[in-house]
Amino acid sequence: MLWMIYCVAKPDITAVRTSAKESHSSYLKSKEDIIFFSGQLPSDDGKGTLGNVFIITANSRAEAQAFSDGEGYTRAGVFETVRITRIKKGRFKPELLNQI
Repeated sequence: MLWMIYCVAKPDITAVRTSAKESHSSYLKSKEDIIFFSGQLPSDDGKGTLGNVFIITANSRAEAQAFSDGEGYTRAGVFETVRITRIKKGRFKPELLNQI
């Protein structure tokens, strides 16, 4: 099953986010086998960060929750809200990434 974990960052959290970046990166590297997609949510002007999104494979909500709970930014308290929901693959066009 695919699960989307949508994380909204707290305001003015840049310093905490910066200090947790190594933990965040190493955790994601250790979970590469279940991460379908992940990315930062930049602000419209590209100068700030609104949060992160993760799409992972997991057998249950509990497994998706455990992934989220172990994530470096989550453990550091970067996120104001975290929403976990199942997602079903619809359209998928990875070739569009070449246009970015």
